[in-house]
Amino acid sequence: MLSYNRFTLKNGLTVLIHQDISTPVVAFNIIYKVGAKNEDPQLTGFAHLFEHLMFGGSIHIPKYDEPLQMVGGENNAFTNNDITNYYISLPKENIETAFWLESDRMLNLAFSEKSLEVQRQVVIEEYKQRYLNQPYGDLWLHFRPLIYTQHPYQWATIGKSIEHIEQAKMEDVKAFYHKFYNPSNAILVVAGDVEEHQIRALCEKWFEPIQNEVTSQHSIAVEPEQREARFLKIERDVPTNLILKAFHMVDRVHPDYPAFDFLSDLMGNGKSSLLHQKLVKELNLFSSLSCYISGDEHPGIIYFAGHLADKVEVELAEMELSKIIYSFKDTIIAESDLQKVKNKYLVAREFDQLNVLDKAMNLAYYEYLGNADGYEQERKNYMKVQIDDIQRVAATVLIPQKCNTLHYLKKDKV
Repeated sequence: MLSYNRFTLKNGLTVLIHQDISTPVVAFNIIYKVGAKNEDPQLTGFAHLFEHLMFGGSIHIPKYDEPLQMVGGENNAFTNNDITNYYISLPKENIETAFWLESDRMLNLAFSEKSLEVQRQVVIEEYKQRYLNQPYGDLWLHFRPLIYTQHPYQWATIGKSIEHIEQAKMEDVKAFYHKFYNPSNAILVVAGDVEEHQIRALCEKWFEPIQNEVTSQHSIAVEPEQREARFLKIERDVPTNLILKAFHMVDRVHPDYPAFDFLSDLMGNGKSSLLHQKLVKELNLFSSLSCYISGDEHPGIIYFAGHLADKVEVELAEMELSKIIYSFKDTIIAESDLQKVKNKYLVAREFDQLNVLDKAMNLAYYEYLGNADGYEQERKNYMKVQIDDIQRVAATVLIPQKCNTLHYLKKDKV
């Protein structure tokens, strides 16, 4: 049981506290409810840009990392399509340093043309390295817009076009900050050997004076139901041919989410999975195959990804992969196989609770999804999944007219 206490400050900041007396380290995790999906379609990449800008200094702290390093702390952050997450680990004796640092950059970031230009170049360089200068790097830049026609999941966190970051104006950057970096748009979790009265006092001292700026947020487009299959072929200088298939599925808190997760495990997680056994081991059509789900807050995707074995015709590999995908709803699943993937899930859950920072992140994320109690409820939901549930969701989603296919192929050498 991942216990916690919750309270809300007068300015709307939600705070959760998890006490763990077994560790001298305190985890300080703050989620801002802004990801790539919240961006203006003409100003994409801003959520990720802010992950960098937030380390560029605030009003009273010109160099964010230095005070933290002086008290033995570490920090980092990540951005995805749904959230931006900042986290700190430090000795419990120095916990107030984390409050000082995070509250100051929530209060007012020290915007400067120099800082914006430095971080702009960092993001542009990251774009070049990750998306342009490595094999399969631009895959998602092409596949996402094929899968999503309306919903903002159609662009990656780096943005729809790097030109949006290259041309970002200071007024647009400031507007984004004031719109999303507000107390009522954030969730703070403190986990470790701490007392509630201590954390409450620190929150009231450092965060409660911050005024909440309530701004209107644009509505997020709903992706219409897909009724026709979509296909795209790309040729690049890559080592092997790759086939990707994607089907729309449910959102992160939907009752069927666990069934989809187990479906992906049974089909393509590990060497004992169906796809590996049939198409890698028996038919030797693929060198590797996997199936996984995106886990997005809004309705997400179940993916099938396979690198073809050398000299295998793409058409043959496509046919055999499709055959297994579309027949899975009629496949006999052994109870022992379902129990195996349930056991894997339970082991992963145990590892999720070994580290105090992981526990803080889990509480913050499930609170973001609606209620931190969802973390414990989810385990119960996973354990209730039956074979019929898995075959039912497969029959609903894994059908040809709802498939998005990408052939990412080796370019013919002249």
